[in-house]
Amino acid sequence: MVKHKQRFKSLLTLTMVSALVISLFSPVASADTAQESAPAVKNNLQSYVDDMQPGWNLGNSLDAVGDDETAWGNPKITKELIEEIADQGYKSIRIPVTWDNQVGEAPNYTIEPAYLERVEEVVDWALDEGLYVMINVHHDSWLWISHMETKHDEVVARYNAIWTQVADHFKNHSDKLMFESVNEPRFSDGGTTDEQKMFEMLEELNLSFHSIVRNSGGENADRPLVLSTLEASPTQERMDELYATITKLSDPNIIATVHYYGFWPFSVNIAGYTHFEEDTKNDIITTFDNVYNTFIAKGIPVILGEYGLLGFDQSTAVIEQGEKLKFFEFLTHYLNEKKVTHMLWDNGQHMNRTTYEWSDLDFFNIMKEGWKGRSATAATDLIFVEKGQEVKDANIKLELNGNKLTKLRVDGKNLKKFKDYVLSEDVLTIKASKLEELTATDEYGVNSVITAEFNKGADWKFRVIVNSTPELQNAEGTVEDFAIPASFNGDMLATMEAKYADGSSAGPQNWTSFKEFEYTFSPSYEEGNIVLKPNFFNEVNDGEVTLTFYFWSGEVLTYKITKNGSSVTGTAS
Repeated sequence: MVKHKQRFKSLLTLTMVSALVISLFSPVASADTAQESAPAVKNNLQSYVDDMQPGWNLGNSLDAVGDDETAWGNPKITKELIEEIADQGYKSIRIPVTWDNQVGEAPNYTIEPAYLERVEEVVDWALDEGLYVMINVHHDSWLWISHMETKHDEVVARYNAIWTQVADHFKNHSDKLMFESVNEPRFSDGGTTDEQKMFEMLEELNLSFHSIVRNSGGENADRPLVLSTLEASPTQERMDELYATITKLSDPNIIATVHYYGFWPFSVNIAGYTHFEEDTKNDIITTFDNVYNTFIAKGIPVILGEYGLLGFDQSTAVIEQGEKLKFFEFLTHYLNEKKVTHMLWDNGQHMNRTTYEWSDLDFFNIMKEGWKGRSATAATDLIFVEKGQEVKDANIKLELNGNKLTKLRVDGKNLKKFKDYVLSEDVLTIKASKLEELTATDEYGVNSVITAEFNKGADWKFRVIVNSTPELQNAEGTVEDFAIPASFNGDMLATMEAKYADGSSAGPQNWTSFKEFEYTFSPSYEEGNIVLKPNFFNEVNDGEVTLTFYFWSGEVLTYKITKNGSSVTGTAS
């Protein structure tokens, strides 16, 4: 994954594939390395990959494009960080490495020795913790490998030189270290739009990589090698091409890999996909059924080398918290069902690499519980109590996933069953009297958090919110700085719709009237406004546009803007 994900130009579902190859695997370790060899489960590669579950990515560090590993804002990697990853229950670590700035000129393309030693230091820390480790050629994929069509000989020579040096340097390391040929391989910068030509270039690199490593001696004779689909995409055609390459190699120690960032409309919140609904769920099912049938069912193990949501890379909460948690609960469950080992992409946005604290502990907890079982979820995690109106019972459907509700609590105090709440099969009713008590301060926003505990799995938290109808005000500005003054009154914005007077869709991606969250608009609850981004106005015609704002409470507001050149005026309905 690049530091800032490129904008998607078509409605594609990114998916991940991991292929497990069932095969005899020699566990012999070199006497030259102190690290523990992979266990005897390496009687077959599927067991090897199973033992890697779960995995974590050390993203935006050694793969950072710049002077050193801190170039993209993360602190220098420490031994303590690697120890913490192991202590938190991770069994494997993917260490993305960008070699570009550390490689000398042709014809030798010598890797800077200090850099190679630094990579080795981090690898050794991870092996010392008993972790399985993957290293690769990472952002080089778009920095220079992508020009292979027009600079074929140069790209191939540089690629081969890097892997020749890396393979030789690590050939006596534990076989718990694996090599990934190239991250998210792409070739469009060379000018080609012919996907078949891209397949041919990728196979050329993969065959060369395989030959270099296998003939480099030591543990590399049967070290696990990881091969990616084109762009790490799990579309069927791209997986079929990778399967054909793996079949051609006839090597029992090859693992397939793909990446998955969710059903795209949900992952970026566009086209009205604000909820974890059937299309999003079915995308997971279809993707990993295809991954399983293409690789795993045929004896090729699979690692989901990266997964997450594209909305994680945005400055605001693109996806509502409960909907996000439901996505990851189901995803980890289904990956387990299909025997796919997964490695979370973390570029520093999830776990703080100095304090070792998770930015969203509920996210971590639901994933961690998903490593071995399932957690209960609910239709929503939001309970709105409208200010000045009669408080009513809140009826919420639970998705128990085989678990049982044991208690509800607020601030450490248990709620009383029947008096404060009732559970009828899978419908939880929180009584109006209790909600009235929990919102006694009558202040806008979250007044209380009700935590539901179950016999197994993670807790589920309901935020009890006091709200009233949001208010929008008239505004003037330009296409570069237009913002609508907004009093959110405790509510939260879910999505925005934009239409011209004739009913056609306005703004970018006009196949839908519902615009992409953060890319085209963004609420600021602290500053009290809704910003319409230049990205939105770049593709809006002069004239009147009707905006419809949908809020999580169910409130819907309309607002009219008029664009005249670079000037914009807004009128509240």
